[in-house]
Amino acid sequence: MSPMSPEKPTTERASDGDKLPNFVLEAVQRDVAEGKSGGKVMTRFPPEPNGYLHVGHAKSICLNFGIAQTIPDAVCNLRFDDTNPSTEEAEFVRSIQEDLRWLGFDWGKRMYFASDYFEKLYGLAVALIEANKAYVDSQSLEEMRLGRGSFYKPGQVSPHRDRPPAESLALFERMRAGELADGSHVLRAKIDMSSPNQNLRDPVMYRIKREHHHRTGDTWCIYPMYDFAHGYSDAIEGVTHSICTLEFENHRPLYDWFLDQAPFDPRPQQIEFARLNLTHTVLSKRKLQQLVAGKHVSGWDDPRMPTLAGLRRRGYTPEAIRAFCDRIGVSKRNSFVDVTLLEHAVREDLNARCRRAMGVLRPLRVVLENYPEGEEQSFDAPWSPDDPARGSRRIPFSRVVYIDAEDFAETPPKGWFRLSPGAEVRLRYACIIRCERVVKDEQGKVVELRCSWDPDSLGGNAKDGRKIKGTLHWVSEKRAVPAEVRLYDRLFAAEHPGEEGDDFLEEINPASCEVVTGARLEPALAGAPAGDRVQLERVGYFCVDPDSKPGAIVLNRTIGLRDSWGAKQKK
Repeated sequence: MSPMSPEKPTTERASDGDKLPNFVLEAVQRDVAEGKSGGKVMTRFPPEPNGYLHVGHAKSICLNFGIAQTIPDAVCNLRFDDTNPSTEEAEFVRSIQEDLRWLGFDWGKRMYFASDYFEKLYGLAVALIEANKAYVDSQSLEEMRLGRGSFYKPGQVSPHRDRPPAESLALFERMRAGELADGSHVLRAKIDMSSPNQNLRDPVMYRIKREHHHRTGDTWCIYPMYDFAHGYSDAIEGVTHSICTLEFENHRPLYDWFLDQAPFDPRPQQIEFARLNLTHTVLSKRKLQQLVAGKHVSGWDDPRMPTLAGLRRRGYTPEAIRAFCDRIGVSKRNSFVDVTLLEHAVREDLNARCRRAMGVLRPLRVVLENYPEGEEQSFDAPWSPDDPARGSRRIPFSRVVYIDAEDFAETPPKGWFRLSPGAEVRLRYACIIRCERVVKDEQGKVVELRCSWDPDSLGGNAKDGRKIKGTLHWVSEKRAVPAEVRLYDRLFAAEHPGEEGDDFLEEINPASCEVVTGARLEPALAGAPAGDRVQLERVGYFCVDPDSKPGAIVLNRTIGLRDSWGAKQKK
């Protein structure tokens, strides 16, 4: 798709069923069947270490590593395209490796850097100069920009384009030696200044940049441009299939031109696929950097961020993300995937793997007046009602318990099956209670309920057969574990942030994070390690945050039990 005439992506709500077709995998399988590249397959995942990976990268990761896992004897490299020291850091290199391992992929010893090939790339550039297919241009950056023309106007030939190769070579050697100022010269490929594809209008191959590199230090003061380094790095490694997103489709003729100038066997072929676009989400690295730099989020791993580090901290599982990538398929048509599909994959995975427990976010004190003071008992409850093999835990019960304030209504609406004056409810796993009196403070706020319990209803069922419609979660005041709960929601309220020309930052959802202090959890959750996931019954799925300390658990809400956004839209 031409960047000059972009096609507006459509919004697709992909099926929740089996995974969709993968045209890239099918193309690679055909190449193997036809014996191309000797039947060998090597893919690569080539991130630039200038930020954290996000869920859009997960699609490319699953595609490249998935092909290597599907086709016998195929391999996938991890290569960092580290050609711009201004934006790259060792921190990003570490975070990318951590994210890949967490997602479930292993590159073994096949980890490389474009900086590993700086000397070879320099030699390839010298060979192009000697063949009169590259030249040193001494125009200013502004002159070169104006000379490139536009979609409607051909480019203007540089006055230095016909420099003798020997003169360009001497200048290029001086560029490398650090004798020339930043921005004073560049090395350009000599292709076609009148080409309708602007990428072929004598693209820059090298620029002078006195920047400290995270791996090579200050050894180099000239650095190759991405388009020059990328294809040759593929070829040097022996990559057979260079898989990239659709915005590189117009770069493919340049990718092929560079490879035409130097014989490589196997010669990589570039295949483009549609990148992932999610509703209610931004996946532009520039915009994600704005969110972090402007402190609109707490960092790259803020649980509202679509980065893999953020999703991991929020409680998303790698299995859910891989299942999501399978379900959306791989196509060559730009479209938006409804974020509810990702949320459904996470909810489905957590429902199968999470243990259950009880927690009260906004505690309301309940005193059982006819329960003996000082006495305590406990009830047995399974960690997973659907899987007895997971075992159970004991839930303590005493005279004073907490229920969630939202489960009480002094004047209940029609159809209310929770607690209200004179009404009975079942405390899950425990017994039946009746609300007898309401205690309020001086401002008229309900601060305590005085209730009675039915000793004959242990286990939650009335012996006389009366039907109790409401069942509430609860915790014992005496044994409850204090917690801070962070209720995360979508970072953007708009379906397509910034699409209508508005500042995407103005469309941040003000309710994307609500911090609830004073929550109480059942004691079985005390000491849960960071990253531990749990379903709080009737509340949602949560993950223990690294900010937790002994005696002070912090929980992040991963996702609710139901699609609350969908319910709001229907309402």
